[in-house]
Amino acid sequence: MDMIGPLGIVVAIIFIILMAMKGYNIIYIAPLASIIVILTNQMDFFSSLIGKENSYMTGLTGFVVNFFAVFLLGSILAKYMEQSGAAQSIAQKVLSITGTEKPFSVLVAIFLISSILTFGGISLFVVLFVIIPLARPLFKQLNIAWNLIVIPVYIGIGTFTMTMLPGTPSIQNVVPIPYLGTTLTAAPLLGIIGSVVAVTFGLWYMNYTLNKSLANGETYAQFNADDQSKHELKEKTPSFVLSIIPILLLMVVNLTGSALEIPNTILIGLGVAVISCVICYHKYIPSQKAVLNAGGQSSINPIFLTSSAVAFGIVVTTAPGFKFISDLILGIPGDPLVSLSVAAGALSGITGSSSGALGIVMEVFAETYLAMGVSPEAMHRVGAIASSALTIMPHTGVVLSLLALTGLTHKNSFKYQFITMTFANIFALIAVIVAAIIIY
Repeated sequence: MDMIGPLGIVVAIIFIILMAMKGYNIIYIAPLASIIVILTNQMDFFSSLIGKENSYMTGLTGFVVNFFAVFLLGSILAKYMEQSGAAQSIAQKVLSITGTEKPFSVLVAIFLISSILTFGGISLFVVLFVIIPLARPLFKQLNIAWNLIVIPVYIGIGTFTMTMLPGTPSIQNVVPIPYLGTTLTAAPLLGIIGSVVAVTFGLWYMNYTLNKSLANGETYAQFNADDQSKHELKEKTPSFVLSIIPILLLMVVNLTGSALEIPNTILIGLGVAVISCVICYHKYIPSQKAVLNAGGQSSINPIFLTSSAVAFGIVVTTAPGFKFISDLILGIPGDPLVSLSVAAGALSGITGSSSGALGIVMEVFAETYLAMGVSPEAMHRVGAIASSALTIMPHTGVVLSLLALTGLTHKNSFKYQFITMTFANIFALIAVIVAAIIIY
C-alpha cells in the first residue's frame, strides 16, 4: 500500500497545528497545508486549489454561502447587545440575585451570565468582553485566584449552550441542518441528557478547584492579573426587562419554528432579534449606522477562519490518501455514532474549530451514515457535541482571546480550560451516545 498520501495528510495536519500555535493565521496556513496534501497525494494542482468542484475554493465558498447570513446577523445582534449595555445589564442582574459575598456564588453567577448570553445568541467573544470587566473587581475583592475565571466561563459558553440545549442558536447547532434535514431542536431528550451531565460535572469541578485553590492559599495577585482589556463598563444601560427582550424573542422564534419545521428558522429568529434591538436600544446607542457597520465587519473574520478550516478539510477528504483514514474511522467497531464521534472530535482538535470540524464531517460522512440507517436526529446531536470534545487546544481562537483579555498564560490557566470543556463535553457525549443507542 502506498503510504505517501496518508503520511502527507498527517504532515499537513501537524503543519497547520504547529503554525497556528505560533500565531500564524489559518486563512493562509490552510491553503499552504492543502498544497502539502495535493503534492503528496499527486492530485491535480490547480483544479484541487481553485477548481469548480471539490477544491479548496469550493469548500471555502460553499461554507460562506450556506452560513454567512447566520454569522452576519449573529454578529450584528452581538454588537447591539454589547454597545447598548444590554449584555452588561443582564450580567449585573444575575450578580444581584446570586450575590457577590461568597467565592462560589461569584463563580456560579459568572457561569449563569455566560450561559444566558450564549444561549441568547450572543457571540462567545462578546460574552468574554462583558464577563471579564465584571468579574475582575469581584475576584480582587474576594481575593480569588484569577486563573479560576476560565472555569465558569467555559462551562457557560463551551458546553451545553453550544451544542446540547434544544433550540440553541449556536453555529454548531446550525451546521448539520442542511446535511441532515433536521431542526435546531433535533433530539431534544439527548440534548437535555447531555446538558445535565455537562453542567453537573462543570459545577462539581468548579467547586473542587475553588476549594483546592483556597486551601493552597492562592490569591488574586499571584497570577499577574494585569488588566489587558480596554473594555469599560457603561454607566447608562437598558433595564433588565428591556435587555432580555431580544434574547427571549430569539428563543421563542427558534423553538416555535423548529417545532413547526419552518425552514431557515435561525435566520428568522436572528432577524427578529436584531429588529427588536433597533427598536429597544435606540436611546442607548449614539449611532445605529456605526453598530451595523461594526457588526458587519466583525462577521467577516470568524466566517473566513471557519471556512478556511472547512476548505482544508475538503482537500484532505478528496485526497486519495484519505481513503485509508476514512476506512479506519468507518471500521471502528460498535455503533456508527461512535465512529462519527471519533471523526468529529479528531477534526475539531486538528482545526481548532468545532464548527469547521462539524462542517467537514457532515460534508464527508453524512450520506454514508444516513445510508447505514443512522437517525439524522441522533447524528445531529451526537456530531455537534463530539465536535466540541477536543476543540480547546493551545492554538484555538477563543483560548488566545481569553488569555489576551485576562492577562493569564497557557502555563497558569490552560489546564483548567482543557479539563473544564473537554471533560464536560466527553462525559456528556458518552451519556448521549448510550441514550441514543437505546432510544434510536
